[in-house]
Order: sequence, then structure tokens, then C-alpha cells
Amino acid sequence: MASPTRLHRRPFARLALPLGLGAAMALTACGGGSGGGGGGQLTGTLNGAGASFPSSIYQSWFQQLASTGLKVNYQSVGSGAGVRQFIAGTVDFGASDAPMDAEDLAKVSRGTVQVPMTAGAIAVAYNLPGCELKLTQAQVADVFLGKIKNFKELGCADQQINVVYRSDGSGTTYNFTNSLAAFSEAWKSGPGAGKAVAWPVGVGAKGNEGVAANLGQNRGSIGYVETSFVKGDLQAAAVQNKNGDFAKPDSENASKALAAIDLGPDLIGSDPNPSAGYPIVTFTWILLYKTGNDEKAEMLKKVFNTTLSEEFQSKAPTLGYVSLPAEVITKAKAAVDSIGK
Repeated sequence: MASPTRLHRRPFARLALPLGLGAAMALTACGGGSGGGGGGQLTGTLNGAGASFPSSIYQSWFQQLASTGLKVNYQSVGSGAGVRQFIAGTVDFGASDAPMDAEDLAKVSRGTVQVPMTAGAIAVAYNLPGCELKLTQAQVADVFLGKIKNFKELGCADQQINVVYRSDGSGTTYNFTNSLAAFSEAWKSGPGAGKAVAWPVGVGAKGNEGVAANLGQNRGSIGYVETSFVKGDLQAAAVQNKNGDFAKPDSENASKALAAIDLGPDLIGSDPNPSAGYPIVTFTWILLYKTGNDEKAEMLKKVFNTTLSEEFQSKAPTLGYVSLPAEVITKAKAAVDSIGK
């Protein structure tokens, strides 16, 4: 797989943008260079809901595009809720950090096109100033299994560990628990992998926003969030990859891992334990209806071909995400253009 487009070497972002639900954001239906939708201006409103993992970059992209009457309302409700709303047909598009499975796809009579839109790393985030965690794969699993109960067992100060996990159905949870299952046979045969699992220890919080807020308020807490939510008193642990190297979840290390993933012809591939870079990474998908979009088809094409443009993808590292590789962008644009009225 080709290297991500214009990927800069810099640490993951400390994003300062406020996060909100259902905020209406104006978008430019700009012509030239962004693909899809033809020339001239488009007006109207698009409504979408889903993953909180990419909500920071979606918000930034949508705000940057604000200059015309075309608006997008995106609700950061989690991948599970986003998929349910997409199946119910109550949104114009959905968003998920996990591809829809065959059972869910069969429920969408209009057909589904799943488009990778951005990518990033899931950080093992913790709140213990002065502690620099370097975790083996077994240690990561044992923390969330409740077998490791104190930071002193990990080489830091004597501080009880308080685990925080996602309480809602989540693509972030899906990808994180798939990695835990790849790291540990005990996790694989125990809680297992999914958008929601029975966590052995800890307390739940809703969304990446909720987990990050809980972690920030409680010294000694540890959880998992998309890297742009690691800010303030929170730090991200270095995690051992399949080759035995330890890596932080910065853009460079996430890019190395993502470059090894084959998305396949349907653009929905993944790897829960890549051998290079930071090992807990994921693409995240926009869900579009294949047919039945009516007059909104051209709006959808304009919006998402613009966010797939080189200009917009190149901004991903500054927001804590990873620009999509050029060959993925080409296939993703073709997928967007395949939707019809």
C-alpha cells in the first residue's frame, strides 16, 4: 500500500475544538478540484450520525467548508447508534469505525456503500503525571482484564488503576477489543471482541468524549480513546507491536501500521495487530445509500469528494488522524461517485 498522502511527522494533536452533538455546520459546495457534484452551488441540508472516533476531524472539515447554504448536521452518537439510524433510514449518511456486517447490510433495502474517510490510532490513555507507560501486549490485556491493579506493577508510582471503558455500542470498542483478542488468548476466550463487551472491571462512559472527560477528572484512571482526545493531564502509553517494538500512537507510527493493512476490494479490511508502527489502529467509514438519495445524491458526492481531496486529507495529522494513502483515496472517490438518486 502506498504511503499516506502528505503525511507530516509530528505528534498527535491536542485538539482544542469544542465537540457538540447535532451542530449544524455550513459547507461550501465549491467547484473545481474536489470532485463530484459538478459545478455551481448546491443548497440543502444533510443529516448524519455515528462514530465519535472521527468527530473531531469531521467537525473541523465541515467548519472549514462553511460559506454557503449547504449544511450538514452530524451527531456524534457512537458507531452502534449510527448504524442503527442508517438502517432505519432516519439519516442521509451514517458513520462507523467498524464496517457493517452481512446481517446489518441485508437490512438496508437501498444498498450500502462503505467509504473509508480517515484513519487513526486508538490510544491507551491514562491519568498519572510523572508516569511514562511502556506496555507489552500482555500488559495491555491484563490491565483491562483486571489482573494488573496498580501502576506500581507497571513501573510507576503506587496508585490504584481505575479502568474506564465505552458504555455505548462503539466502533472504537470494536477495534480496541479486536486488538486485545489478538494480544491475549485470555481476552479472546473471555470478554472477546465486539462493539460492546462484558468488561471484567471498570466504569463506563459514553463516547470518546465521555471516556476522556472521566479519565481527566480521575487520577489513576486508564482507558482507550482516539488520540485527539488525549490532552490536559492525559498521556498515551507506548504499546508493543507484533515485532516487539514499542511505539507511541503518533501520526508516523499510525501511518506505518495502516500502510500494512489491505482494505480489499470492498474497502473494509482491517488488521488488529500489525507488525509495524503502533499496533492499535483503524480506518473509519462513511456509510452511504447506494440508491434512493434523490436530490441529495449530488450534495453527498460534493461533500465527501471534497473531504477526500488532497487539501483536506493533508490536514489530518494536525488533528490527530492519518491521511489516507493515495490509492485508498482513488478507490474511495470511486465509491462515493457510485451512489445514485
